Amino acid sequence: MPDQVSDLNVVYNVPLPAPALLMHEIRRTDAQAQTVFAARRRLEDILHGRDDRFIVIVGPCSIHDPVQGLEYAAKLASLRDEVKDRIEIVMRVYFEKPRTSVGWKGLIMDPDLDGTANLSEGLRIARQLLCEIADLGLPAATEFLDPITPQYIADLISWAAIGARTVESQTHRQMASGLSMPVGFKNTTFGGMSAVVNALKAAMAPQTFFGISPEGVASMVSTRGNKNCHTVLRGGDDGPNYGAASVAIATGALAKGGVSPAVVIDASHANCSKDYEKMPAVFEDIVAQRVAGNRHVVGAMLESNLVEGNQPILDDHTAMTRGQSVTDPCINWEVTERIIRAAAEKLG
Repeated sequence: MPDQVSDLNVVYNVPLPAPALLMHEIRRTDAQAQTVFAARRRLEDILHGRDDRFIVIVGPCSIHDPVQGLEYAAKLASLRDEVKDRIEIVMRVYFEKPRTSVGWKGLIMDPDLDGTANLSEGLRIARQLLCEIADLGLPAATEFLDPITPQYIADLISWAAIGARTVESQTHRQMASGLSMPVGFKNTTFGGMSAVVNALKAAMAPQTFFGISPEGVASMVSTRGNKNCHTVLRGGDDGPNYGAASVAIATGALAKGGVSPAVVIDASHANCSKDYEKMPAVFEDIVAQRVAGNRHVVGAMLESNLVEGNQPILDDHTAMTRGQSVTDPCINWEVTERIIRAAAEKLG
């Protein structure tokens, strides 16, 4: 009997529903499609300087409970209506979480928060929640981590991120070249800009790569390139990069590279030294740069939830604090509302 040479470390390999099947099961309505389409056009106009509004991408670090996520979305939709003439609010609806080593990888990968990795159910929950958020007239943003995920939910996403850990990945640059929405590339965790410039060049160019078809089979994907890619500054190992001097260095590097000088600045992560209590002051500094006339600063990101801080995932989920992050710590809703209203007044 020959020695086994395949799947030596694979425990199981279970087929997932085809993207087309899930999209048929949880259908996008015309009204939901219009919410997504209109938000994408507004974001593109802002990125290209045709619209003076300021982008704010705000919401939980990650979604771990769809009911709580929808409760947050309802509050944000109301605030969005209040400030929409000056601020284009997009909700963070993050289902995939990159891990430095190990840990909970997000609602799609582990919807039961117990390591059982029920991906089929995670995809269904994610798509259903995005439909319900779109029903509120609220556009959604997410980070695409696995290159297969967009086939299941990208039609309901208005803005996407490529994270600091994947900005150097050829797979993610190619994927971004075919996405239908604006895509923000974060600077690397060590804070450098060269990877972002190269990522933007690659994502804006036509690409051909391995992918998955709507029918769920391996396919060859050819793209025309995504002209709506830009930079997200999130700080790095050397410290924050949200200040005016750092922004000038970043936009200078982008100009030298011949790519879009538009930047969205993340007020969380290394830019607040991973201290959520510093996030409002960072956000205010970002807004002040825009008010002072820096048109390259087109938006900001905030990690916000119903309750401030974060918590571990407990075996007894009923013992967990409702509306509090299970990944990075967030500011609470009251602070979020206050600083966005204040920003709208200054931007007006």
